[in-house]
Amino acid sequence: MSEQVENKPVRVWCDGCYDMVHFGHANSLRQAKALGHYLVVGIHTDEEITKHKGPPVFTAEERSKMVKAIKWVDEVVEGAPYITTLETLDQYNCDFCVHGDDITVTADGVDTYHLVKKANRYKEVKRTEGISTTDVLDRMLCMTRQHFYKGDKEYEVEKEHSSVMGQDKAARSPWTGCSQFLPTTKKIIQFSEGIEPKPTDKVVYVAGAFDMFHVGHLDFLEKARQHGNFLIVGLHTDPVVNQYKGRNFPIMNLHERVLSVLACKYVSEVVIGAPYSVTADLMKHFNVDVVCHGQTPVKMDINGEDPFAVPKLMNKFVIVDSGNKMTTDLLFERILIKRMEFEARNMKKEANELAFIKQVEGQLARIKMEYNASIV
Repeated sequence: MSEQVENKPVRVWCDGCYDMVHFGHANSLRQAKALGHYLVVGIHTDEEITKHKGPPVFTAEERSKMVKAIKWVDEVVEGAPYITTLETLDQYNCDFCVHGDDITVTADGVDTYHLVKKANRYKEVKRTEGISTTDVLDRMLCMTRQHFYKGDKEYEVEKEHSSVMGQDKAARSPWTGCSQFLPTTKKIIQFSEGIEPKPTDKVVYVAGAFDMFHVGHLDFLEKARQHGNFLIVGLHTDPVVNQYKGRNFPIMNLHERVLSVLACKYVSEVVIGAPYSVTADLMKHFNVDVVCHGQTPVKMDINGEDPFAVPKLMNKFVIVDSGNKMTTDLLFERILIKRMEFEARNMKKEANELAFIKQVEGQLARIKMEYNASIV
């Protein structure tokens, strides 16, 4: 083997729907990138997703934009086939394909990675427990609060929703059942850039819930980043978000929102549990040059004061037009409009997974019987 071949960068392929992109997707891509040098991500079409799983929440364009913004992704391929082929890997010069250790099957119950597995061009990484697109959809459809219970209620199951999608664990697939994400400092470190602003950097600060991190947030952060070169995002606590958003918001708890925001390539640092009002102490501590806010209405603090009063007095406040009207409320409405379709999607996905598990168990039982018969 020549030195040139030995030093050839390892190109890694990942593919998927990447609908409702969350930190679980990002963590999978982070692990995949660690197995090589260059990460190519294929995204399935709306038609393929609808055929095999049910209708996606976001459009192909929105899903592509979200994946491109994940900091470990080097290249995105739109319209990737639902079943990963060797031809696809070769077309994009990828050495192997990477996927999580969960089940992915077609509408006919076929393992979508059976071809690359057979060719030994498949590697597996551990999926992030406690989060999946199905789980997130369930939370929004049920408006469950279980995901951000604290203290003595932290692991309590909501009895009133026990028969609703996402809460009846006995009827759920082991892969899509609702489980609780357990944050660790290691996970935060893995997602964090771990860098501090240089004295010459212009520091931009934004704050909010950033719940259900979506394309609206993404476009806003990209525009905010353009006002400097070091972007700090302050994330409000769950009680504070619930205070100004109402209902059962946030859908994702603080730890989940931290990882979702940290995975964005425009973000340099996150303040966990930032105060609702931007204080002079905060401005001084982080050497903030400019504070940005989107075009959504600003809700006053509990004392009735403007949360951006301090940066406004310092002439360091800017309203940013992201050019995107998507908000968490609009996303919620989008899902509710097609509630029945999404509930059917989740049920269909689980049915396919359970059928696949039963098929594999049957194959293993036959192999065991044949082996036992051969040694008699």
